[in-house]
Amino acid sequence: MKKLETDVVIVAGGPAGLAAAVTVGEMGLSSILLEKARTTGGAANMGMGPLGINTTIQKEQFNDISVDYAFDLHMNYTHYNVDADLVQTYFSKSADTIAWLQELGVEFAGAFRYFRESEATWHIVKPENGVIGPRAASGMVKVLTEKAKEYGTEILLETPATSLIMEDGKVVGAKAVDAGGNELEVRGKAVIVATGGFGNNGDMIKKEFGLTLMEDFYPFMIPGVNGDGLNMMWEVGAQKFGANIEAIYQLPDNMNWFILDAVLRQPNLLVNQRGERFMNEGYMGNTTYVGNALRMQPGNYAYCIMDRKILKSYKKNGPDIMDIVHPADAFHGFDKEAEMAVEQGYSAYFEAETIEELAGKMGIDPETLANTLDDYNAMCESGVDTQFHKDQKYLHEITGKGNFVAGKFYLGAYGTIGGVRINKRCEVLDKDQKPIPGLYSAGSDANTIYGDSYNFTLPGNTMGFAVNSGRMAGESVMDYISNMEA
Repeated sequence: MKKLETDVVIVAGGPAGLAAAVTVGEMGLSSILLEKARTTGGAANMGMGPLGINTTIQKEQFNDISVDYAFDLHMNYTHYNVDADLVQTYFSKSADTIAWLQELGVEFAGAFRYFRESEATWHIVKPENGVIGPRAASGMVKVLTEKAKEYGTEILLETPATSLIMEDGKVVGAKAVDAGGNELEVRGKAVIVATGGFGNNGDMIKKEFGLTLMEDFYPFMIPGVNGDGLNMMWEVGAQKFGANIEAIYQLPDNMNWFILDAVLRQPNLLVNQRGERFMNEGYMGNTTYVGNALRMQPGNYAYCIMDRKILKSYKKNGPDIMDIVHPADAFHGFDKEAEMAVEQGYSAYFEAETIEELAGKMGIDPETLANTLDDYNAMCESGVDTQFHKDQKYLHEITGKGNFVAGKFYLGAYGTIGGVRINKRCEVLDKDQKPIPGLYSAGSDANTIYGDSYNFTLPGNTMGFAVNSGRMAGESVMDYISNMEA
């Protein structure tokens, strides 16, 4: 077994691990980063940017938001069922972290809202191709990776950690296997674990949440995110705590049907498999709210129904709900992608000339669906939603003019969050809530700050927590090592 020595062992090179590597490097510590994939970045390569609160960018855009306002909003949202000290530490550090990233060379396109009711906390990385959208944050990953290398971090790609090394009650390293199958023993004075959760592990998803990947649950699948770090930390006594999903909703295989997904997520008629309406569709901009609502329905899915008359209006006048991820110009590409979906028999898209035909294609009792539609249209005509109180501006009668169209949206997730408990120093806690010496965690493995629902009103939160907690962990490790050597 090959043995390596360093100051800090970092398990995984996503935004949390990379931020930790740069941070310890800035303070003169050496580090070895063990990354399972062929490249760094993890889920951040699919993302757009981190949260920031009270940043210069926000002030320049006249979108000031204070830490105390954001803290109160977040703690009320979570009903104080989270570690307030951890939230406060993260939020208070976030503006400095945005400035730190800028000093490293990361450029931002601005600070954005995700949807109308959210706050402008999402600091989207300036995309290399000039188009704001998924994968914009890959530019940040490149900067952090290069800076980590400049500070001396040895990044071992295709080298997954397999277990932690514990001696005399302290974590002192990790074992790993390199691309050639050779076993490594990497020893350090402290270990930071940041493997991104277990969103790609079907067995763990089933065990923890009762969900079945690609049957009733369609998350973003980030290769390699299998819960390795959590299992390693649990094995050395970490408290099992707070695992959840970042609930959203989407069409299956939505990246290949992105235009359909973007166009059909408008606040029209949502029905479940029983043909019944179940929520105020005006909240469809908040993907967590809808994801939670879908999880309450049979099969964790529902159908959003409209007609081409409504689509024509959206194409001409713009959609009811606009967000930064699903641009309004998607409506101009809808017909072509819809035609392709019909030709290929895509299972989550439906067209029909009558409501009875639509019900048949969706497997819903036609009489029930017809009655639901009649009731809904009556409310649209009166301008008052007496069932779920949707805003009048979203009440569009669905007559089937041009034909009915519908999308089958499932519960999805950006990934999993939580699994171990940390304090504001990112020390991993045991079952008695005492720190395990030498063990730190950051990013999604340790993200337990949302309670039962991801807080989409403060967008950029998960990537923001990853980068900030990576820095927090790195700073805490420096204190730990300094005290050890004193």
